[in-house]
Amino acid sequence: MQRRSLVSLAAAGVAAAGVRGGVAQERYPSRPITLIVGFAAGGNGDITIRYLANALKDRFGVPVVVENRPGAGGALAAERTARARPDGYTFSMYTASPFVVEPVMRSAPYDPANDFTYVVQYLITPQAAFVLSSSRFRTWQDVIDFARANPDRFRWATAAARGGPYIATEAAFRKEGLSTIVASYNGGAPAVAALLAGDIDMVVSPDYPPLLDAGQVRLLAEIGPERVRGLENVPTFGELGYPLTLQVNLGLVGPAGLPPEVVRMWEDGVREVTATAEWEALMVRLRAVTSYLPSAPFTQRVLDTYREMAPAVERLGLKG
Repeated sequence: MQRRSLVSLAAAGVAAAGVRGGVAQERYPSRPITLIVGFAAGGNGDITIRYLANALKDRFGVPVVVENRPGAGGALAAERTARARPDGYTFSMYTASPFVVEPVMRSAPYDPANDFTYVVQYLITPQAAFVLSSSRFRTWQDVIDFARANPDRFRWATAAARGGPYIATEAAFRKEGLSTIVASYNGGAPAVAALLAGDIDMVVSPDYPPLLDAGQVRLLAEIGPERVRGLENVPTFGELGYPLTLQVNLGLVGPAGLPPEVVRMWEDGVREVTATAEWEALMVRLRAVTSYLPSAPFTQRVLDTYREMAPAVERLGLKG
């Protein structure tokens, strides 16, 4: 049933794109589509977007290729997407770091409000602060006590050097009056590898589920406002009274000016994939939650967050 409905949708897209203004247009999609991930392979975001790519290539009838382009907290991928032709063949994975955090932390080569089409949101993923199960730190308060007694000795990292989890965690440490060392990696997977190697003490990212299942890590806190499924026993930054909490969402973004029929095709395709039992099983495994938003409300959410981020960063003294 899903295949027939999406084939019908593709046919509608063909009809819509066939003639525009009396000029013949190529059928969409008629060639490979690229989904850019601004982080290293292996993280939760990378896993979910590869699942979507695999499901949608079968339905759209063309290859949907995932390309990892890590660097600058995801900003390299965002810049490439902003400069792409608005023809529906280049998208990137949305996460707050390059689109609403990086541009207020420093000057970015793109404008989040004008250079993108925010196509669809598909999930919310908890961002946990976690340590090795063998770590001396058994609770979040243990981290605070150690860092207070040992300035500039506690070492931690996030998936993006200037992303949302970074500023939320740094804001928490600053409220506690702590000075720590932040390591920089090009994604959650390299940060986790550094944790496993003993190079750092803690990671804040969504990439903990397989390690938690294997008993390798311990969760200390989550950076959101309230407890979420799968982390019912983990305190949140909201509960701890910290000045900045974040609910991290993932989606798809294209360059500004994408044709409405292309946006609708992706909205409907992602909605159908994320409504399946197979997708829900993936969400349970990753401790994530399906959160579907079509383009209009997704765009509003992104722009609202972007406008709220600048004064928060300035107020907390985190700019730069």
